[in-house]
Amino acid sequence: MSVPWQRQVTAAGVALALDRALGEPPVPGRLHPVALFGTAIAALERRVYDDRRAPGAFLAAAGVGLAAAAGVAIGSPLVGGYVSTAGRGLHNAALRVEAALTSGDVPAARRLLPSLVGRDPTALDAAAIARAAVESVAENTTDAIVAPALWTAAAGPVGAFVYRAGDTLDSMVGYRDERYRRFGLASARLDDALAWVPARTTAALVALARPGRASDVARAVRREARRHPSPNAGVSEAAFAGALGLRLGGANRYGGVVEDRPILGSGRRPGPRDITAAVDLSRDVTWLLAGLLVLAGTGGAIVGRRRGAVAPGTTIRAAGGCVGRGPQASAIMTARDRPRRHARPAGDSPRRRRRLRPRGRRPPPGRGARP
Repeated sequence: MSVPWQRQVTAAGVALALDRALGEPPVPGRLHPVALFGTAIAALERRVYDDRRAPGAFLAAAGVGLAAAAGVAIGSPLVGGYVSTAGRGLHNAALRVEAALTSGDVPAARRLLPSLVGRDPTALDAAAIARAAVESVAENTTDAIVAPALWTAAAGPVGAFVYRAGDTLDSMVGYRDERYRRFGLASARLDDALAWVPARTTAALVALARPGRASDVARAVRREARRHPSPNAGVSEAAFAGALGLRLGGANRYGGVVEDRPILGSGRRPGPRDITAAVDLSRDVTWLLAGLLVLAGTGGAIVGRRRGAVAPGTTIRAAGGCVGRGPQASAIMTARDRPRRHARPAGDSPRRRRRLRPRGRRPPPGRGARP
């Protein structure tokens, strides 16, 4: 059964609030739906892997189909949106890295960093770890917060789960190394397409959350984001760099591959305290988006009820006849079905009355009728 769009949009906003209040679903990590999906995709990859694009496209299509089926089975946009959102987990992971850096325990920060990023932390110093954490919070504000909410609002639990499938596939096989350069191409392109609108929405929300630096956000996104190898991560990171007055980017090592990322922003290099600032900005974006979605959903529902309001006991007629009485009846009525205020008998018209009037001789001019 389809859910009215107003309820779907409202549910997306409420799901963000639930994630802020409750965090991850109260299940063991290996039983989390995203973890179960990753296990299934890893098993399928072992069966179909080949250093070609076609098997990789099959893997991506199978993942999307599995996610869509799970969304249909769940049916609830609130549950789908909540399960697909991971904002509180993202923020907690980043703050743990910040706490380790603040206490001077760089080895502990290196051990914690893989929960945020995929880059190799073994050779990173405190400054590089802080930059990695800020960049991860920026990128994952789109991936773990804004995108799941928007896809829930647009397509319910199916949209939320399909988006998470694309994001998970990209994180598993969407690399540019020798193994996945061809096999993971379809998954990487799928994730780029699914996150394109959410990334730009994130930039707009960042500007709204920090209006005093909105011009810096716009300048960084417009001038620098396009130089990033990712069409979406560059937008989110540039927006955060502009809002926080930071300079992000530089060399990143992923396994045996070193990527030299462009410089985003014109401020200073991030330090440990900037991780907290990035988390605060991400939280503000979360609450701002949640409020806008709930406002849009409830406002749309109120407008819809006013347009369809019918007095109790009123018989409603549509093109096929009477469809019910009272507020439960359909209020759709064509112009032909609306009752006229002064209805004439069937077959009656002024022309017909003139034709049926008895004919008689008119009195001569200047003479009145006979008495």
